[in-house]
Amino acid sequence: MYCIELAKEGNIDAAWQELSGVVAVTSRGKQIKCKTVGQKKYVEAIKKNTVVFGIGPAGTGKTYLAVCAAVSAFKGKQVEKIILTRPAVEAGEKLGFLPGDLQTKVDPYLRPLYDALQELFGLENYLKLMERGSIEIAPLAYMRGRTLSNAFIILDEAQNTTREQMKMFLTRMGDGSKMVITGDVTQIDLPEGKKSGLKHAVSILRGIEGIETVTLTAKDVVRHPLVMRIVRAYEKENSKEEQKNDVLRYHRK
Repeated sequence: MYCIELAKEGNIDAAWQELSGVVAVTSRGKQIKCKTVGQKKYVEAIKKNTVVFGIGPAGTGKTYLAVCAAVSAFKGKQVEKIILTRPAVEAGEKLGFLPGDLQTKVDPYLRPLYDALQELFGLENYLKLMERGSIEIAPLAYMRGRTLSNAFIILDEAQNTTREQMKMFLTRMGDGSKMVITGDVTQIDLPEGKKSGLKHAVSILRGIEGIETVTLTAKDVVRHPLVMRIVRAYEKENSKEEQKNDVLRYHRK
């Protein structure tokens, strides 16, 4: 069993988490566990695969659970570094016109990732890890030309990548690394005419060993109960629009 292997390697905390179903433990000792079947499937996929696509609406925990898995892997010494990135669509991925230094520029886009890491590591440890480069948070444009080895890499809001950006990101992976790509394909903010790299990647990489896609739904929303009803309403509307588009395409043939 995986937990026995961890224990033999001296990673007692990681072994206990694996055995008890705990995904991670916050700096205040709170245990983070999966709350739905979909979330459990997602976390298991992350453990078993090198590349995982987590697709789903807001509130399903897809990003937070990925960060939890990254922290658990780091604490268990399975990786040496955590890298978190997002495409800054609103700034055209250039960020040049935003005021201040890089940290100030990227903060608005990466704040949810900062918050999750601070909760899991504690502010003091988080700042130390950032200072020594064990945690890196940067916009997607800054991944170009690099090889990311022995790292747990998370690409958040991936629905807003282009095909070219997604290919660039996926080909950054080096030895000993794991990637989790999260996104909501119903919330694409790309300029008109640009197609989502997330949709494209999920389609062409299906069936490749070591790559898995997990789709979370309204059933996996763990925020306020009203959020689940809102998500379902939008899912229903999107389904109607897709059916309408299918009919239009059929009649054009």
